[in-house]
Amino acid sequence: MARLIGISDIHGELEKLCRVLEKVSPQKDDTVVFMGDYIDRGAKSKEVVQKIIDMQKVCNCVYLIGSHEYALLHANSDDYYHYLFWNYGGVKTVESYGSFDNILKIHGDFFKSLKFYYINGKYLFIHAGIRDGIPLEKQDEVDMVYIRREFYNKPHSLPYKIIFGHTEFDEPLIQSDKICIDTGCGKYKNSPLTAIICEDGCETFVNSD
Repeated sequence: MARLIGISDIHGELEKLCRVLEKVSPQKDDTVVFMGDYIDRGAKSKEVVQKIIDMQKVCNCVYLIGSHEYALLHANSDDYYHYLFWNYGGVKTVESYGSFDNILKIHGDFFKSLKFYYINGKYLFIHAGIRDGIPLEKQDEVDMVYIRREFYNKPHSLPYKIIFGHTEFDEPLIQSDKICIDTGCGKYKNSPLTAIICEDGCETFVNSD
């Protein structure tokens, strides 16, 4: 039976990503949804991005945009996102690639191709969440990569169980209509990277510890 696997908020932590992938062991028919924030903070952003691109040789892959990729793509055209990129871990990304220009030279097509959400059956995968009361196709893209409490503190009315990241918790936040899998990887030295496995209508978790 094919599995649906979500991984979010890797933040340049290549070794933790590799440990999670080894434990999950994706197979040809599985789909891995990478849910954004591949870069910044950790030392190996370039290697993380190349690793998840190479995973296309192993299984089906879906790539979503996170708040850090959004800031990267707008860093040269908007002062606010320029500040966010450079002050929330972007220096480590630039060091990983050798220069800011190299980021888009090497992986620009990948970053520009990232999707805002992905739906598979009863699940909706997204980086940060949605604003309730607004149809999915009319959601603001900034909300989808940056929203926090307005989303996770109350139920939503969409007909999906939403799998998201962006806001870190000590362990996965499990609610009846949503699950957050950001457990602080890259932000805190000893925090693990967590993956969710959706199979046969049930969700289980695997982390890098």
